[in-house]
Amino acid sequence: MAEKNSHTMVQIVEPVINGLRVSDNLKKSLQGASLSFRDINYRVKIKTGPICCRKSVERDILKDVNGIMRPGLNAILGPTGSGKSSLLDVLAARKDPHGLTGEVLIDGKPQPPNFKCLSGYVVQDDVVMGTLTVRENLQFSAALRLPRAVRQKEKDERINQVIKELGLTKVADSKVGTQLIRGVSGGERKRTNIGMELITDPGILFLDEPTTGLDASTANAVLLLLKRMSRQGKTIIFSIHQPRYSIFRLFNSMTLLAGGRMLYHGPAETALDYFTELGYECESHNNPADFFLDVINGDSTAVALNNLEELDLDKVNDNGSQTVVEKLSTEFCNSSYYRETKAELEKLSSSEKIKTNFFSRQITYNTSFFHQLKWVSKRSFKNLLGNPQASIAQVMVSLILSLIVGAIFFGVKEDENGIQNRVGSLFFITTNQCFSSVSAIELFIVEKKIFIHEYISGYYRLSSYFVSKLLGDLLPMRTLPSIIFTCVIYFMIGYKPTVGCFFTMMFTLMMLSYTATAMALAIAAGQDVVAVANLLMTICFVFMIIFSGLLVNLTSIMDWISWLKYFSIPRYGLTALQANEFPDLVFCPNSTVSFWDPPPCNSSTPGYVTGDSYLIKQGIELGSWGLWQNHLALAIMTLIFLTIAYLKLYFMKKLT
Repeated sequence: MAEKNSHTMVQIVEPVINGLRVSDNLKKSLQGASLSFRDINYRVKIKTGPICCRKSVERDILKDVNGIMRPGLNAILGPTGSGKSSLLDVLAARKDPHGLTGEVLIDGKPQPPNFKCLSGYVVQDDVVMGTLTVRENLQFSAALRLPRAVRQKEKDERINQVIKELGLTKVADSKVGTQLIRGVSGGERKRTNIGMELITDPGILFLDEPTTGLDASTANAVLLLLKRMSRQGKTIIFSIHQPRYSIFRLFNSMTLLAGGRMLYHGPAETALDYFTELGYECESHNNPADFFLDVINGDSTAVALNNLEELDLDKVNDNGSQTVVEKLSTEFCNSSYYRETKAELEKLSSSEKIKTNFFSRQITYNTSFFHQLKWVSKRSFKNLLGNPQASIAQVMVSLILSLIVGAIFFGVKEDENGIQNRVGSLFFITTNQCFSSVSAIELFIVEKKIFIHEYISGYYRLSSYFVSKLLGDLLPMRTLPSIIFTCVIYFMIGYKPTVGCFFTMMFTLMMLSYTATAMALAIAAGQDVVAVANLLMTICFVFMIIFSGLLVNLTSIMDWISWLKYFSIPRYGLTALQANEFPDLVFCPNSTVSFWDPPPCNSSTPGYVTGDSYLIKQGIELGSWGLWQNHLALAIMTLIFLTIAYLKLYFMKKLT
């Protein structure tokens, strides 16, 4: 099995299949494979109760599940919470191995460690980049999942073939669409998701609820597409909740689950006859899928008249439903379908004792780090340009805000009042740079589902994704607003008119933005809800601003809490801006001269004051460090926060 499935991706060797040169082993693997599973048990620990006295309760998700999935359409049916999605994830090697026991075999041999990279998996929620076109999404998949040895011409041929097979020719160059961008229809979006997995032409394709969110006609079209693919020899395994009859009759095999137990596993066309033998007769013109759910839920209308008296009508609740499930599970274990399946499973492993190691999974890649970095960065830039509502809006907000701030502090004077205005403007700029970086919270949260799916499927390494997001999204959206903000306010407010001070201020604002953004990423990484990360960011910045050196005299804070000032990002930024603006500045009383002229006063002149002495007098601490030492502190904090963000992504449980 390992040899067979290790060649499920396209390679340049003779002969030619579907427009691509592939090896003989690959030619056989493209015909599909039989996936068998035996004695699958899956148990999880659920924590209940308040935080102070929380208890762990074990819950069985799957119980002694056995079966064989052959080339064709293999449907897994069941009510909500029956365990059908869990079984699908177990078969696709995408379930947390803790609490999982049993065997999963491919053609009688254990799954290879990188099986989830060799097979195709279409998740329930669409995970395509909506700002890209259908063709661009497929090109991204082909560039990262096909070996570098495959020439670009052959990749393009494969992409065109998939587009044609999926009926996406008319919308190939249309954007998939987002909440703000109108795109393709729901069915075309679902087919694009399927196409992303078909690029490697896998022998086994998994789909989790492929009809979710689709109308009846579109859902039927998607299943007809899967049926055509199965006739080409592919093994297609999918979970589905309550399909219409036109969809149900397309199934080759059906697995019925309830409460984690298997109630039926066999040909779909004989399922009704099996239930009739048990005394459950489907009414005329009733949808078989609805009928099965009625039986599981203890609905009396699904029972034959001759057995109606045996049904306890008082147990049409959860307890009664569980009784029906246990009865059906017991009946199936005594059926010929179960015995035949067990006999075939024994045959498959009779030659040697096979033990599936669920903890030996690994992710393999077909491309190098730099190739992945190139394509993920390229997609990030396209996403940035294709989503002007976010990128252009942020630049325009920075421009408008800088004009407003410049107008408020316009032309500050070189006197004692001017010092206060300068300090106030620098404090506002520092605070604005910190809070404007809160938007970076969405960088990892919004794309979390896409990232997890593509990472597990072997599109790219975590390091490639992380660095590409910094290059493609973080740097442009934090650098350009800082440049615009500095260019506008510097001359409107009238800061120290030297070239060195101008660029130093610009660099300081960039460093402030990078550090604040890195902290936002460290907090948001691994989070599921934007609001929670946003709240944590706001709380952190509020406390940091208190220790910035303006709102409170830092020398007056008690020693046991004064150490918090070293964790204040605004403090380092404000200190650097003040150190850049005030040293060597002399403010004379009632003076109208500019900075270019020598000061018409000296230390003996009444009202004479320097920038340094005024700040010290007001209790504003410039700090013992100089200008560049504060920049170094911001750089160190940036690296620390980025490291935390990377480690949080690395240790996310869903990546196991």
